[in-house]
Amino acid sequence: MTKRENLLALLRREPFEEIPAEFNMCPSLVEEYRKRTGSSLDYHRYFGMPWENVEDIRLTYDPELYRKYYPEGLKEGTQIDIWGVAHEPGSQEARHMTRMRNPMAMMEALEELQEYPFPDFSLGDASHQKRQVEEIHAQGLAAVGNMQMTIWETAWYIRGMENLMVDMTCEPEMAAWVFDKVTEQAVIRARSFAQAGVDIVFLGDDIGMQNGPMMSMEMYRTWLKPRLARVIASVKEINPEILIFYHSCGDATSFIPELIDCGVDVLNPIQSECMDFAEIYKEYGGKISFHGTIGTQTTMPFGTPQEVKEAVWKNLDIASAHGGLFVAPTHLLEPEVPWENIVAYVEACREYKRK
Repeated sequence: MTKRENLLALLRREPFEEIPAEFNMCPSLVEEYRKRTGSSLDYHRYFGMPWENVEDIRLTYDPELYRKYYPEGLKEGTQIDIWGVAHEPGSQEARHMTRMRNPMAMMEALEELQEYPFPDFSLGDASHQKRQVEEIHAQGLAAVGNMQMTIWETAWYIRGMENLMVDMTCEPEMAAWVFDKVTEQAVIRARSFAQAGVDIVFLGDDIGMQNGPMMSMEMYRTWLKPRLARVIASVKEINPEILIFYHSCGDATSFIPELIDCGVDVLNPIQSECMDFAEIYKEYGGKISFHGTIGTQTTMPFGTPQEVKEAVWKNLDIASAHGGLFVAPTHLLEPEVPWENIVAYVEACREYKRK
């Protein structure tokens, strides 16, 4: 099997040959990787990860267009993204972390929201995507259309979380307008990836907190579920075989039946600090696959290399009945993660003997 074939079989809970490894590192750990290995390869390739991202639709925009939405000014070095959201640099201790500023935060009327210059991906350039998919496939890797922060997060990044929550409760026309604009763009992007031939579309919005859902199930079913279902349906309409990943940090346990109903195939990251993988797999292991499960708040930064290996093996044992676990750290590996634990995770994947 190629790495692509192996990964897709694993995720579909079909016979596969090896346990793939996958993770992402913060900039300081990338520097550590260079020092430790002396390799000039991208670390994803060095460690033999089974997939690669396809670039999103290319859309030209002018960041200066959005500065008027920040009348109080922005710190030097601030980056304004394609949605107009400003990311201010923090202190030296914050390293790669930034402070997010919301351009719609001060708007009080629907008319103000409607005048906001949303990006229009239908005007962008997607001509590179099919070629990139073909190049990735030629390497034996799976092609991924990564568009996490799909609806909820993109909407609140622009509007502000508290404002959007208030809109959902008290100003439904305003909330609906923002959500619909974001969803419209998500559909355009998702369909473009599907038409290019990707194997996986990676969606996601943080709808869980460390101690439970971020909102009531009624609110979720009203505002987010039908819009997520629309995005997924737009992909499956083009190619029903595309696998849909969905990311939510925090405790997303109560959302799992809703996500399955929407058409999600793989749930990420199953945050071990607040989700019980054994119980979740027992309940849903035959209906959905999983990606993650190795804690980046606990095991990866503070465990020993042996404890990292044992956590990997324990979760793979749990999934041995049906498969469907792409075991990995649950989030970006931050500066406090020892290099030895990264190596231990990769070794654990390679050394695992399936039952």
